[in-house]
Amino acid sequence: MNIWHSYKNSSFILKMTVGFVLGIVAGIVFGAEAEVLKPFGTLLIKLLNLIATPVVFLTVVLAVNQMNPAQLGRTGGKLVLYYGATTAAAVLIGLGLALWINPGDSLSLPNTEVEKPATPSISDVIFNIVPDNFFAAFTSGNLMAILFLAIIIGFTISGMRFANEEKIQNYGAQLQVFFEAANELFFRILKGILLYAPIGIFAISASTFGTQGWDTLTSLLEFTAVFYIGVIILWLFVYSGTLKLFKIPVRSFFANTKDAYTTAFFTSSSIASLPVAIESARKAGISEKMVNFSLPLGAVFNSDGGALRMGASIVFAANVTGISFSLTDFITIVLIGTLLSIGTAGIPAAGLVTLSVVLTMFDLPLEVVALIAGVDAIIGMAGTASNVVGDVVGAAVVDQSEKKAEMAGS
Repeated sequence: MNIWHSYKNSSFILKMTVGFVLGIVAGIVFGAEAEVLKPFGTLLIKLLNLIATPVVFLTVVLAVNQMNPAQLGRTGGKLVLYYGATTAAAVLIGLGLALWINPGDSLSLPNTEVEKPATPSISDVIFNIVPDNFFAAFTSGNLMAILFLAIIIGFTISGMRFANEEKIQNYGAQLQVFFEAANELFFRILKGILLYAPIGIFAISASTFGTQGWDTLTSLLEFTAVFYIGVIILWLFVYSGTLKLFKIPVRSFFANTKDAYTTAFFTSSSIASLPVAIESARKAGISEKMVNFSLPLGAVFNSDGGALRMGASIVFAANVTGISFSLTDFITIVLIGTLLSIGTAGIPAAGLVTLSVVLTMFDLPLEVVALIAGVDAIIGMAGTASNVVGDVVGAAVVDQSEKKAEMAGS
């Protein structure tokens, strides 16, 4: 019993890392015989796929529902523009570096034949966003349609909660409680799956390393290196450049906000580090109003680290499966993946959940998720820190812009 409590309460990062490392050792020691463990890894893949849709749907509904319609004015518009610009930059950085370094090109999945999926055009994606039938979106697994429904439901509930009629307000409050309860239900299921995850990671890494050995480790190290180089570029050029553009001292900004991104790095959770990020933003001189509005919004909607990771992950998946995508194919898939990451930035193993959804949409093998899960802890740390830094930078530059507008108007 004490062993179970110790396991349950130990760090998720530690458990994933130990499972991955032990799997490597087992694969090297037992060789091809380690493939007998593969069903335990397959079970993890199926569980991740099972939980992905409800987690994405419910978190997006609740994220949108938190927004007062009156707040969607000038400040909200500026934040959306900033989020779009930095997310696009992160996608291009991850995609460009991965296409240059080509992680996973020496690796293949055993006994897996994959044909190039038909990548939808931008117009197809847009038309598929609006479903013909509410329930058909869920039964068919059309994630873009589900995301669309989540957004309009979230906005509608928000509108009801802030309506003039007390009766409508009560209905909105009841709906909010319902979705919060459902969200808690699926998060508890997700927590249970994540308790099993290290065992699944052990099985996948053991069976993969047992059949492919050091090629797998080399490919994963290349993938991790691509991601961390991308994070450095994102911080040095995108974030620092944006701060300089708005005449905000870069060195003092990062000094004042160090508690925010170090907490995010070690917890791997944007939501868990949100209180520290709010305090750091105040310390950096950002107005109270801007901090309270933008940081919770960014924690659930802005995911630069996730976008960068998505760009690199799709190239890695294409290389592992031996599929040749055009640049247009890559950009389309990554943009869809980035849209699906909305609302999941703050949850545990968000990258694995989102990646499993994207690979399923394009008929790519989910074994790639299990491979990347081996280094997910290392990637998740820097990715979450980037998410939080991006949120605070956005709050700082929009706050500076608002102050200038107020001065000009006075």
